[in-house]
Amino acid sequence: MTTPDITARRAVGACAALMVGALTLTACGGNANASNSGGKDSPKTSTAKIAISAKDGATDASINATGVKVSDGRLTDVKMTVAGSGQTVPGAISTDGHSWKPKQQLERGTKYQIAAAAKDADGRPAAANAIFTTVSSANSFIGTYTPDNGSTVGVGMPVSFTFDKSITDKKAVQSHITVNSSSGQQVVGHWFGDRRLDFRPQEYWKAGSKVTMNIDLDGVQGAQGVYGVQKKTVSFTVGRSQVSTVDVNTETMTVVRDGQTFKTVPISAGSPQHTTYNGQMVISEKFTQTRMNGSTVGFGGEYDIPDVPHAMRLTTSGTFIHGNYWYNRGNPPFGRQGTSHGCVGLADVQGAQGDTPAKWFFDNSLVGDVVIVKNSPDSTVSPDNGLNGWNMSWSAWTAGSAA
Repeated sequence: MTTPDITARRAVGACAALMVGALTLTACGGNANASNSGGKDSPKTSTAKIAISAKDGATDASINATGVKVSDGRLTDVKMTVAGSGQTVPGAISTDGHSWKPKQQLERGTKYQIAAAAKDADGRPAAANAIFTTVSSANSFIGTYTPDNGSTVGVGMPVSFTFDKSITDKKAVQSHITVNSSSGQQVVGHWFGDRRLDFRPQEYWKAGSKVTMNIDLDGVQGAQGVYGVQKKTVSFTVGRSQVSTVDVNTETMTVVRDGQTFKTVPISAGSPQHTTYNGQMVISEKFTQTRMNGSTVGFGGEYDIPDVPHAMRLTTSGTFIHGNYWYNRGNPPFGRQGTSHGCVGLADVQGAQGDTPAKWFFDNSLVGDVVIVKNSPDSTVSPDNGLNGWNMSWSAWTAGSAA
């Protein structure tokens, strides 16, 4: 039998337990009146939020855009290494502490690890980690392009991309490459097959203009399962205008600079058996000396000259304008007859030294200068044989655009 005193004590005990529970609940939930008493609540965890651009476990991370950012805080340390070897990838935190990026482009098909640390405004730390692999060579494409950044070129120089894989979505790729000139000339792209894309205006570039190409192919799908990895801006300068015309009938070349005849030079074009292409050709490479072997261009063992001086390439198939030191001194062909295997020859000396017509033309020529050949019995050079798209009408050129 319960006595009144015992019942009263139990009741008091139950009330006390309820009060303790109430206090406990209040402590967990916070004091609604804390602000009135001058107190301030703060979360125990950091408000800094770190974002690593490459997701943990990704196998197709960008080699250009990979980096670290933080919101509501500042980065204090970022370490990036090549997974497995531990090789450090140099990088730098921005001056405002909000981002970090590698100093150099990453390698394709490589596994990396990033460990990042940050603090919020109250000094509370946050951390994030990721291990990922950049897009593989098999699943990516790149475009080798010309001209180079910072170069000065002739008025005939197109912008030319050669891709290392076949492109099936030409529109997507072309739309992510823009070429603009300070001259205001309209620039249009043209596809030669599925691996080459050239850009040019309707007429030669205006002398002195600045041309800028923006390459924004990173992550662009060029074919099924194949993505671009390039993201950069390239600019070049167009120099003075120089267009040289070779007349096979007279075996002479007239050099016109900025609209004025600069010099007339005697030359020796192709022989009747090995004629020179007609058409507008662009100097794509220059060599003070180079080897020319007939077997590499379909002439068997007819010639192999290890030190051809002052050679400038006009076609991919092997047409050059170059110096000739092996000519018959008793019967020089220059200005008189064609004796070459299709190239345009100028008088020169072995060793590429001395004051010769070939050296003069070499020294006064830029990559991108135009050499026009006329009155040859040969056909007109193919537009894709070298950088020679000028031999295509503007309507045909624009018809080959995918944009």
